[in-house]
Amino acid sequence: MPAEVPAEESRRTPLSRDRVLRAAVAFADGAGIEALSMRRLAQELGVVPMALYKHVANKEELLDGMVEAVVAGLDPHVPGADWKSAVRRRILGARDALVRHAWAAQVIRSRSSPTPAVLAYLDSVIGMFRAGGFSLDLTHHAMHALGSRVLGLTEELFDAPPSPGPRATAPASAPAPDPAQTAAREAMALRYPHVTELAGAVAHDRSSVVGGRGCDDRFEFEFALDLLLDGFERLHGQGWKSAARP
Repeated sequence: MPAEVPAEESRRTPLSRDRVLRAAVAFADGAGIEALSMRRLAQELGVVPMALYKHVANKEELLDGMVEAVVAGLDPHVPGADWKSAVRRRILGARDALVRHAWAAQVIRSRSSPTPAVLAYLDSVIGMFRAGGFSLDLTHHAMHALGSRVLGLTEELFDAPPSPGPRATAPASAPAPDPAQTAAREAMALRYPHVTELAGAVAHDRSSVVGGRGCDDRFEFEFALDLLLDGFERLHGQGWKSAARP
């Protein structure tokens, strides 16, 4: 649970929009976004709920502001960096922020339109491609190819397997396997052998997943990102242009 604000400090520090947002981010980091409400946040700040409405109109505006606070806190662009390393650093920085604030991916996806800080972030990434000599045409398609990955988000194809891989050794205290589950896994392996083989072949790092239960650990994220950036670099070097539409 998030740390409580001492009553004396709460009385001493004036309430402001920035303080409200910082407290909301800290609360969501500790208790989860589902537990956040205007009443719970007011309790954390040591104020009555109505005091919050002087700084945020409602919970939706609060959520927008929380996204703004997280995205605005990303590391700024380093002047002089080449486009490829600049884009890579920017995107990995966004992903690191979403790992630190596990609730943020869900909230970003729930917004009907991007917040100003998200727009500023996207503008900076587009600017990195343009500064690297990319045409508007290639930049447009590169941003489409990156998709939500540009914000550090991914939608993974496979969930992590529910049981250890074939070479893992179960602890001595582990319960006996459920015969029905074992039979179901065996039936799946017979029907979908390649999917089963792939799903059970590698370990998955659940602690680094952004916005889901899939196998989006940092290595896999960087692997896909580097493939995309290498492809953009090759197309840029070839002077690539999209095919003319009929």
